[in-house]
Amino acid sequence: DAAICKFVSGFRFVHVISPQLFAIFAFATCGGYSGQLRVSVDCINKSDSNLSIGINFAYPFRLNRVEFDVPMCEGRRQERLYLIGDFSSSAEFFVTIAVFSFLYSLLATVVYIFFQNKYRENNRGPLIDFIVTVVFSFMWLVSSSAWAKGLSDVKAATDPDEVVLLMSACKVQTNKCSSVYGPRWSGLNTSVVFGYLNFVLWAGNIWFVFKETGCHWLTPSTIDQHRKVISEEEQIITFSSKVTKTNLFKLFF
Repeated sequence: DAAICKFVSGFRFVHVISPQLFAIFAFATCGGYSGQLRVSVDCINKSDSNLSIGINFAYPFRLNRVEFDVPMCEGRRQERLYLIGDFSSSAEFFVTIAVFSFLYSLLATVVYIFFQNKYRENNRGPLIDFIVTVVFSFMWLVSSSAWAKGLSDVKAATDPDEVVLLMSACKVQTNKCSSVYGPRWSGLNTSVVFGYLNFVLWAGNIWFVFKETGCHWLTPSTIDQHRKVISEEEQIITFSSKVTKTNLFKLFF
């Protein structure tokens, strides 16, 4: 089928298939994340100690709702603490852009294959595609930057060395508090990379989609050519008008 062959050609592949894949990677690495950090509290009275306190957190990173119990090193007493910060807005914004980007690319795939004629009808389809591409390029840049800042804050809020400072037992010098291990960030770091790759991909597609609109023909050189043609046509019309008037004058006089 000619439409399918055209679809799998270079521009169609880059403009439709690649955004779907990169969008999936972006929201999967961010939205599917769960992490854990572990700290220890070594009290003077060893029976009160807890050397393996696990703290779990996950997307959308509402850390102020993550609770954990730690010993106070005062008999069997424990205190319930919460992590600091709510970073859900930047994470959810990033994932939302990724999901809508994937859905639009999926819709574009269907349109390009099965509705090619309607897509090019009155140039409306390419124009809408161009506007949406510009919007998604901008939104990918904003959401990726916001999530990069949010991820930096999440890392700071879940740093085991910072978490132990929240514990009252760790403020007593005779007690020893330390981190066992911290969260692994490779997945979330990858999500930021895919976010910026999506921005580069969509921004790079702007020119190709712009060419689809046909507006790229209106360059200064082509405008001058059109003006020259129009000027020549006006001269021909003016000359023809003069000739007609002269012949009519001769005919009647």
